[in-house]
Formats: sequence, structure tokens, C-alpha cells
Amino acid sequence: MKVALFVTCLGDVLFPDVGRATVTVLERLGHEVVFPQAQTCCGQMHTNTGYQRDAVGLVRHHVEVFEQALADGCEAIVAPSGSCAGSVRHQHAALARRAGDEALAVRAEAVAAQTFELSQLLVDVLGVTDVGASYPHRVTYHPTCHSLRLLGVGEAPLQLLRAVRGIDLVELPAADVCCGFGGTFSIKNAETSTAMLADKMSSVLTTKAEVVTAGDASCLMHIGGGLSRLKTGVRSVHLAEILASTA
Repeated sequence: MKVALFVTCLGDVLFPDVGRATVTVLERLGHEVVFPQAQTCCGQMHTNTGYQRDAVGLVRHHVEVFEQALADGCEAIVAPSGSCAGSVRHQHAALARRAGDEALAVRAEAVAAQTFELSQLLVDVLGVTDVGASYPHRVTYHPTCHSLRLLGVGEAPLQLLRAVRGIDLVELPAADVCCGFGGTFSIKNAETSTAMLADKMSSVLTTKAEVVTAGDASCLMHIGGGLSRLKTGVRSVHLAEILASTA
């Protein structure tokens, strides 16, 4: 299968290894991955912060870029992010309709139908749970809010992790509770965000895990930053990076 990588803003600017790991996993499975160079922000941040009119231009550009990728032979679009994939699948068409652009809404729906979060693509589309990874560490998994509630990825990430050789996967208490990031929520509501983060870190630390993983670099940045400031020694590692590992 030929797959277009939607790398996301955060991945592009701060966590490029997550995008590289996504490519590594898919190429190991025999798929071709292309990177549409013209891609930019999908508009999720603007949408979730209330700047919906400003987001429409970004939606239009995203649709144009990935329409072309599909026209050029890509059969799917993958994002190593539940929040950005969720925005494409569940916000783009609605934003276009709210702006009175039905034609754009229809095009956005077509792009959204071929857009998948990484674990969804691997498990639900490609039918793969064992990607040939090896990761001899004690790991706990945090299901991010958008992947859990907006995309409904369900057990897919855990199915992939359970198949990783050498991993000691331990259940995270209160796993479905938000970590407190929420994009600009963590800035506008810093005290509440910090309290939620404290609860999440407490849950992580009770597992005695070496690594906390998730499908969103944004949430891992939040959790990992807190764990680092407390000098816990627990690392935050994206799901794609674990799946790419053969150590």
C-alpha cells in the first residue's frame, strides 16, 4: 500500500523522530510512505480554541494537499496523532459547512475517510498486530482523550504493544482520565491542568514503569515534562518509536 504521512505540526517541529518511526514501521511491513511537502497545520488548534473561521483556510489547504496525494496513488493517510487525525475526521467537514462551503465539506469528508491514526491503520486497516518490534522495558500506556473518545481506537494500541518482544506491559491505573494537557487548556487553565497532571503522574509512578507511552506527542510532552521535572527517571516514548524499535 502507498501511504501519505500527515506528520502534524508538533511532530514536524519538536518530535521528528516520531514521524521517522512511523515511516520505519510501515516500510518494514512492505508499504511505501510518501511525505507531501506542502502540508501545514490542519487547523485543530484554531478550532479547539474558538477561531473556527480562521481554521477554514487551513482545512482547505489540508484537503488540497492530501487530495493530491490520494490522486497520486496513495490509498491511505496516516498520522501518528489521535488528536490531529480526530480533527481531520470529525471537525473538518463540519467547519466547512459552518462556513457555508458545502463543496469543501464533501471534499473534506473524502479525505477524512482515508485518514487514520497509526494504530488504527495498522490493526483495523492492514490487519497487523505484530510489527516485528522488540523493546525490553517496563512500559505503561496512556490512552489520550482524542484517540479514546473522538477516534475510538479502542484496543488497537494495546494489541500492538502486547505483540512487542521483550516488553513488560503494565496497566495504568485510571488510564482513561485526562492528563490535563488539552492544547491551550494547559495554558489558559494552568492550575487545573497542573492538578490533573499530578494525578496522571501519580498513576504512572505506581506502575513502576520505565516508560510511559501514548499515541500523541502532545500528551507525552505534558506528562514527560512533569516526570522529568520531578527527576523520576521515567521516560515518555511515543507508540511509533516503540513499534519501530528492534533493540
